[in-house]
Amino acid sequence: MSEETTNKQEMPEQLSDILLVLDKEKMKIQAVKSIDENGKMETVDPTKKNQNQFMRVDKSGDFFSNFFSNFFSQLKNPTNFTFFKVPASVAAEKAEELQKHVDKPTPQGEKVLKEHEVKAEPQPDKKQENQNNMATAQTTTETSEYRYKPEQIDWDTMKNLGLSKEYLEKRNLLDPLLRGYKTNELLPIGINLGGSILRTDARLSLQQAEDGNVIVAIHGIKREPNLHFEFFGHKFTDEDKKNLLETGNMGRVVNLVNSKTGDLMPSIISIDRLTNDVVALRTEFIKIPDEIKGVKLNDEQKQTLMEGKPLYLEGMISSKGTEFSATVQFNADKRYVEFLFDRSNNNQQAQTNQQNTQQSNQQSQPQEAPRTFRGKELDDEQYNKFKAGQTIYVELKDKKDQPYKGYITFDKDTGKTNFEFPGQYKARVEPAETHKTQTAVNSEGKTNEATKNVQEPLKSGQQRPKNEKQQEQQDNKPAKSKGRKM
Repeated sequence: MSEETTNKQEMPEQLSDILLVLDKEKMKIQAVKSIDENGKMETVDPTKKNQNQFMRVDKSGDFFSNFFSNFFSQLKNPTNFTFFKVPASVAAEKAEELQKHVDKPTPQGEKVLKEHEVKAEPQPDKKQENQNNMATAQTTTETSEYRYKPEQIDWDTMKNLGLSKEYLEKRNLLDPLLRGYKTNELLPIGINLGGSILRTDARLSLQQAEDGNVIVAIHGIKREPNLHFEFFGHKFTDEDKKNLLETGNMGRVVNLVNSKTGDLMPSIISIDRLTNDVVALRTEFIKIPDEIKGVKLNDEQKQTLMEGKPLYLEGMISSKGTEFSATVQFNADKRYVEFLFDRSNNNQQAQTNQQNTQQSNQQSQPQEAPRTFRGKELDDEQYNKFKAGQTIYVELKDKKDQPYKGYITFDKDTGKTNFEFPGQYKARVEPAETHKTQTAVNSEGKTNEATKNVQEPLKSGQQRPKNEKQQEQQDNKPAKSKGRKM
């Protein structure tokens, strides 16, 4: 550090602030001690015993802003750290408080961290690569920060893939790329292999190589998620696999291992439903909204979503103004809270079918009916009817092991399994059957056992004699004479 900074470390406590830092890989709060000429930061435990080693900074607004901007620009790997400013007199106590919020994230704790967080302000006459990187590391889909610029993209490579800037802009796909995300849909690309050209569908993203250049990453479609091997040190349990295949989200926080440093990274895991990639997101980047479709979330509900767990919400209002209920869950790939409507074990295959159907250069193929639906294996009789397209009755259990019943039908064209609760099924089928009976008797000359002797046309929905006269006709009894006795 400069001589000016060294002198500032000797300021009285009431006129100075302490700079605390959170190493995002170690998830540990430390006090900043110094920074060397190579941009490596020295830290110490934020205890009262070490307070004479803390870097002290003039708490004057303008001076602090200038100091921190200079400090940040000298720092090596700035995106690995989050900084906090606290009064020197209570630095140790504040550090302990912040560490508790880091160890056990809560919506309230997130507010406390934000209150003390320090961010580098943009300098108009300097390059902003480091600042942009730090902002992007903490960005969500709601922010307006961009990680890359259009001129950083290798457009020659894009051209070789059959893509152009104009095409991406027209499809509204350039914006998510510049924000550091994957394209939100599959793109048809062609890869020249010399003697042949490979054509496939894939999602694209931009990544920064070690030399600083921005490269195009291609995320091709996999047949199924690779859950049989360890993922950054995490071995998937049977429950993990079941959750990921059924909902696309694992439903819990696990410690992943940084392959370079060996440090633990608390993260949630989801499946990219377009490509079947396994995707992780560190918990520090999870942002939970205060309200979902008109329902305000309390702290307990927010904490459930922060932990990657599913949450059932009632009384939400759709864009059409109708009330509905659904399960919601934070998705690591999408980086927001998504709705989980009816899904089956055939979810991944069905989605792949849908993607193939949407591609104009591909033809849809008949799909094989799944033998298992929501964990329920069909017996031979059920399965034969099911794969033939017939509707079958099934008894199932939800995630809380509570039983429920319904009807399922397999659509060969889309590969989807349609589910209906008994009430929905009867409301759809019974009126149709009633109308069929009426038409058959009145128009086609067919008979219904319950009304075959009735001589009058049946009314809408009628399947039985409607009065005493029709009942007598049905029973073959002669009608009563109304003449006078002689």
